[in-house]
Amino acid sequence: MNQPNLPPVVVVPARYVLLPLANAITGYTVKAMERKIERGDWIEGKVWRRAPDGHIMIDIQGYQRWVENL
Repeated sequence: MNQPNLPPVVVVPARYVLLPLANAITGYTVKAMERKIERGDWIEGKVWRRAPDGHIMIDIQGYQRWVENL
């Protein structure tokens, strides 16, 4: 069969992700992220939000701004 050369598929995560996916993206463990939230290092509404179902969602754009402001 003669298949055309297709470009590679690139998957970009959503802006808001659950802690396990944020772990894979950032390298911070779930526990480390929970501590940053508990200590107030990561501010609600800037780096993380609570979803309507109660889950903590990390804002990837907010995380990137936090890293760049160090």
